[in-house]
Amino acid sequence: MDSEPRLKDAERPSAPQGGAGAHPAQAATGAEPLFELIELLFFAYRDFVGDADRLLESYGFGRAHHRVLHFVNRRPGLTIAELLDILKITKQSLNRVLKELLDKGYVESRAGVTDRRQRQLYPTERGTTLALEIARVQSQRFARVFAASSAGARQDATAFLLAMIDPAEREKVSALVKSGAHFPASPHIGNSPGNGSGNVSQTSGEMS
Repeated sequence: MDSEPRLKDAERPSAPQGGAGAHPAQAATGAEPLFELIELLFFAYRDFVGDADRLLESYGFGRAHHRVLHFVNRRPGLTIAELLDILKITKQSLNRVLKELLDKGYVESRAGVTDRRQRQLYPTERGTTLALEIARVQSQRFARVFAASSAGARQDATAFLLAMIDPAEREKVSALVKSGAHFPASPHIGNSPGNGSGNVSQTSGEMS
């Protein structure tokens, strides 16, 4: 006979949630991580930015150049401070990329209208051409998806992506996206089913 008293079932310590061998993250949240969504988002983003990467490479540019050029093109007159707030990068990181775009004639810097000490950024004709070329390539991927999806897919996608943004930034980002400059749709994109008006600046998905 055992010398120690046996514990009743109700007195036995319960096993850690998720099992004894549960991953720390799973034990902490009490649920299986959403691996499927995490990985699908990774692969979707990989292919989405890959479309732009191949085009940028032929110009000797990378993703950082694209981010700057995209927002300067959509918001001519953007200040350095505003651009830093959008991209959430250091001024040192921005300076390197911006200098290349300025030196190669894709972006130009002008004195501020109300404050001459302030520098405002504008796309050159060359810069606008490249920014729109990239946006239209990326828009083609969205157009293919919406053409094969049910009605309202674009609205659902917009709502989902907006919800993924931190709540404190959501309203600001929504206003920023809606306020950007618009450009004529490219003939080869057209008005696909579920693709709204086909306006490039609304379907480009903003950034790589």
